[in-house]
This record gives sequence, C-alpha cells and structure tokens, in this order.
Amino acid sequence: MTELAKKTQPSVLDNLDSVRAMIKRHKRNDILFSIIGLIALMVGLLTLCTLFIDLLVDGYGRFNLDFFSNFPSRRAERAGLLSAWVGSLLVMTVTFLTAVPMGVAAGLYLEEYAKKGWFSDLIEINVSNLAGVPSIVYGLLALGLFVYGLGLGQSVLTAGLTLGLLILPIVIVSTRESIRAIPVAIREAAYAVGATKWQVVKDHVLKYSQGGILTGVIIGMARALGETAPVITIGALTFIAFLPPSPISGTPPFINFEWLTSGFTVLPIQMFNWLSRPDHAFHINAAATGAIIIIVTLLMNGTAIYLRYKIRKNIKW
Repeated sequence: MTELAKKTQPSVLDNLDSVRAMIKRHKRNDILFSIIGLIALMVGLLTLCTLFIDLLVDGYGRFNLDFFSNFPSRRAERAGLLSAWVGSLLVMTVTFLTAVPMGVAAGLYLEEYAKKGWFSDLIEINVSNLAGVPSIVYGLLALGLFVYGLGLGQSVLTAGLTLGLLILPIVIVSTRESIRAIPVAIREAAYAVGATKWQVVKDHVLKYSQGGILTGVIIGMARALGETAPVITIGALTFIAFLPPSPISGTPPFINFEWLTSGFTVLPIQMFNWLSRPDHAFHINAAATGAIIIIVTLLMNGTAIYLRYKIRKNIKW
C-alpha cells in the first residue's frame, strides 16, 4: 500500500496543478471579458451622453413656457409643442388603457391557468417573437386593420391601438417573468391554509409580482412614446394647429369621446417635421424636442427602477 501511495501521489499533484492552472486561466478570461464588456458599455453611454448634451446645447434656448404653450407655426421662433405633447398624452392614455389590462391578464392566464402543452408553447413562442418585430410592421398592420378594415381613420384611437399592439408583448413577457420569480413555497403556503386559486393569485401572486409588472409597463410606455414609424404609417399629421376635443365635458355625463376620432400629432412626428425644414431655426426646435423626449424617457425608466426597488424592499418573504 505504501508503494502504491508513493506512485499515485505525483499523479495527484500533477492533476492538482493542472486544475489550478485551469482555474487561473478561467479567472483571467473572466477579467478580460469584464473589461471588454465595461468598455463596450462605456462607449454606448458616452455616445448617448454626447448626443444628449449636443441636443441640450442646441435646444437650450427654446426651453421656456412659450415653447410648450404655442401651436406649431411657420415662424420658428413662434413655433411650439402644444398640439404635439397633448396628442402624445392622449395617445399614451389609449395605449395604456388597451395594452396594460390585456397584457397583464394574458400573462397571468398563461402562467397560472393555462394548461402546459403544445398550444401554450405555441402562444409563448409567438409572444416572444412579437416582442422583437420591427415597429413599422405594426404600423402596416394597423393601416390595413384599423384605418381601412374597421374604418377608424387616422385618429387618436387608431394610434393608441397601434402602439398598444406594439407594447402588448412586452407587457405579457414582463408579467410572466415577474410571476415566475415568486417562490413556489408562497403558493403552497397559501393553499395549505385553505386559499382558493383566485385568492392565491389576487392576494399573493399579483401582490408580490407588481414591482416587475410595473417596470415592464413603464418601459413599454417609454418605448411607445418615442415611436415614429407606426404613427407615420397610419397617417399622423405633421402640422396641426388645433387640439382634439377635451375628454371632459361640462354637461352630463361629463365624459366626451369625440377626441378619440380627432386628428393628432405626437412629439416624434413634430420633431421629424422640423428636421425636414431647411431653416436652421427649425432644427433648433427639433433639437429641443429630441432632448425633451429623451428626458421624459429617462424619467420614466428611472421611475420604474425606483418603484421596483421600493416595492421589493417592502416584500417580506
């Protein structure tokens, strides 16, 4: 046994040295990959910051109350964003009301109620694929379905439904991922004390997953705010000097739906219109509009991160 131990000891030491060398090599590769990833991240961030600062410098002179309260004009110094930001607000309202309830309900059904099989797998694959479809495809679909098929015209309702279709897969995927993150023990504990399926979903699943769901909803809305191709495809106006009718009326039932069928424009379209003008003063207006869109998008994403952190911090497993 002693001679056998003496013979095997060098081979064990050789294997140990090779394992140490492999671990050292893998650590070196990990450090190298981290450095490359950090460089790529910094290049992207620096590029974005450079473009954003350039927009701020060019459009800083237009950041005043008149720019937000004036209609578009043929004179650049008098032109404003009133019809554009009001139109964006109304379109985002329709988008939220159509996409969020449907997306959350669909994600909840697929994750909690749908039977696992080829049909649910097919739906999951299609939802994941739809999340990566270019936005122009949704614009062409809306043009044929909503504008010509259903006769909704080039209206706020059409734009809201189009952008709702655009962010619907994002909401569904984020809802499902948030629900999957909940430990199975939470459900089992609820069932153990006699809770029904709906009580488990309502009081536990939705409660603990609302942070992730809310993050996905806000990120989807931020994407919809900056989309240009779909609203151009369905015929958004590039120059509009009036506001849609107010959703609130002074007579009972105090709700007006005429604004849904009104013409509209949105912030990206107004920016595109000013960029197409040869006058440099309009380009300054476009730079200010681009900076505003980026600021609003960053604020929405920051709000999503903060709310997710706040909600998860209050969860006690």
